[in-house]
Amino acid sequence: MRMSENCTTTMTTVNLGSTGARVSPLCLGMMTYGSKKWRQWVLEEGDARPIVRRAVEAGINFFDTADMYSTGESECLTGKLLREFQPRRDELVIATKVYNPMSDCPNDRGLSRKHIFASIDASLKRLGVEYVDLYQIHRFDPLTPIEETCEALHDVVKAGKALYLGASSMYAWQFQKMLQFQKENRLARFVTMQNHYNLVYREEEREMIPLCLDQKIGCIPWSPLARGFLTGSRKRGDGKTETLRARTDDFGHGLYYRDTDFDVVDRVIEIAEARNAKPAQIALAWILSKPGVTAPIFGASKIYQLEDALKALQLKLTTDEIARLEAPYEAHPVLGHSY
Repeated sequence: MRMSENCTTTMTTVNLGSTGARVSPLCLGMMTYGSKKWRQWVLEEGDARPIVRRAVEAGINFFDTADMYSTGESECLTGKLLREFQPRRDELVIATKVYNPMSDCPNDRGLSRKHIFASIDASLKRLGVEYVDLYQIHRFDPLTPIEETCEALHDVVKAGKALYLGASSMYAWQFQKMLQFQKENRLARFVTMQNHYNLVYREEEREMIPLCLDQKIGCIPWSPLARGFLTGSRKRGDGKTETLRARTDDFGHGLYYRDTDFDVVDRVIEIAEARNAKPAQIALAWILSKPGVTAPIFGASKIYQLEDALKALQLKLTTDEIARLEAPYEAHPVLGHSY
């Protein structure tokens, strides 16, 4: 791998989808860092600093946030810490998102031209950068014509405020319509799909991932550890666990915790014990092995969680292990398209 003379990256990198941009094969999700006023489990600056420092030292150069995380505070903290630990902007790949409400005002949400233009400027100011590498629509907006959204995003790229465009959880047919409009009108196209994908939620394998493979879109899945469910810390019949996030994460409880989900976790634990690894490492190694996946987005509220994720990069599962991990899975209803 060729690197610039003063480049400090030591981790092997991969292409961001079909683009020429190179990113670490793990992306650090910054939703965990911001303000406790937003969510009790969020880490504020003092607790977030050593984790972000270690991520940069380990060679992670890909960081994902959103305007709505801590109502903007996550972007502020992301920008501040990344400037502190990696002053070279060209070594960082910073991603943020637009769509979710930022206030009670009716125009302070969605994917209208008005909101996109206001949001990109606000995000850049909070991050303290002149551009973001990846600007993503956080969800599909049924209230705004896709033509308006796609043209506005194209203009953001042409203005130099974003280098690439990405999308997040939606139906494959919705994504295809947007991609087709972009292609027909020679607009900047989405290069990534941040979709909900992990060992206990594999519905994306039916349509979205095949679409992304066909269109050469890189998948950067959110919740690869199923919001901690795949770490093996949750118990059958115990709806709430001892961690603060698990106790307060009603969204996560709406996604997982079926009996068959626990069957998958049991298999993860079984293989982890045989490999002398942790369940989280097995779950990450599985998703890293899947076609089309560029870099899963993982969160870390403790240093050991980050270290476990880094070790997963060295763990290669056998074909038999992958088959055993996937065997207990049962179909789910579509989950994660609304926040």
